[in-house]
Amino acid sequence: MIMVHSMPNAFSAEECERIIAAIASSPVDEAMLIGHNQEKKFRNAELVWIDEVGGMGWVMEKLIELVRKSNTNHFDFDIREFAESPQVASYNASAGSHFSWHSDVGGRSTAQKRKLTLVVQLSKSSSYEGGDLEIMPGAQIFAASRARGSASIFPSYTLHQVTPVTSGIRNSLTVWAHGPAFR
Repeated sequence: MIMVHSMPNAFSAEECERIIAAIASSPVDEAMLIGHNQEKKFRNAELVWIDEVGGMGWVMEKLIELVRKSNTNHFDFDIREFAESPQVASYNASAGSHFSWHSDVGGRSTAQKRKLTLVVQLSKSSSYEGGDLEIMPGAQIFAASRARGSASIFPSYTLHQVTPVTSGIRNSLTVWAHGPAFR
């Protein structure tokens, strides 16, 4: 089984711009900024949930199709639903944005049913420095593509991080596919 599936050109540059423009005036989820990350040592990013942004239904339709194809061809997990809204994360150098090593499964009822994580690179790679999505499916660290519109999909239990953004702003789109808890 492949551990990280890369999909170049999953979204067009125009689609990436459309998503960034739509979330620009949307409210940021302050609970995610301060709640469980009180000192912002673990994660520092602004989050907007796509379901709360009007006219973004097409994004979810496209994400479902990408996950379906990747799962069929590479993972063969028991995927039954998308129980969470996709999120756009903005990592800003001026705020010291980053996301330390973590997996996307956990004790919360929804998080424990996450099977696959899909991350889409929305920003132009030239618009920021640092901010690399690194995935560790084993002993080696895999650096995800920085090409705008590219997607990386991997099992949600896989360790991954976003290195500190040192210049500019990195925007990414993440969605999780859910199914029965791993055994």
